Amino acid sequence: MRLLVAAHASELVAFDGDLPGFDRLLTGVGKIPAAYALTRALDATTYEEIVVVGTAGAIDPDLEAGVYDIDATLQHDVKDLDGVIGQHISLPARVQVRAEGVTIATGDHFIDDADAVMAIRALGARLVDMESYAYAWVAGQFGVPIRILKAVSDRAQDGASDEWDDAALVCSGWLRGAIRELYGV
Repeated sequence: MRLLVAAHASELVAFDGDLPGFDRLLTGVGKIPAAYALTRALDATTYEEIVVVGTAGAIDPDLEAGVYDIDATLQHDVKDLDGVIGQHISLPARVQVRAEGVTIATGDHFIDDADAVMAIRALGARLVDMESYAYAWVAGQFGVPIRILKAVSDRAQDGASDEWDDAALVCSGWLRGAIRELYGV
């Protein structure tokens, strides 16, 4: 059995009905709700794989609209004792998920500012979201393989938060198509 995970209900709108072979988990938005909900789910049941679907802002202008496999995640809203951004005091700077894909930066605030985009790009990420690091870290603690699929909902620039609701519905359709293609359900 696999676990299909999303942070926000809008990301699952196109996923009507049950998917054979998948349980479903809606975690809530942000790193702490994501970590808490996924930890509780994995503590209660053993899964062969976690499959995360969700939206992300593209901070790389070369990324086109569509769905991307995430290869690694990092945090853009932490710094270590020396003040190095992206480095946590006790957590790994980067959590590797797959051999190939796109790196995503996670933080607990919605990015819709050109200056923030430039700073986060400097960390090596091409997408930005609010949960992927937490999902990847928790999955690693439980030893469960994880696949993170993110659909580009916006360009993380001025006004992106105003457009997210409508974009999330479109992204849900793209994500549903990706699940159908990858898992045959």
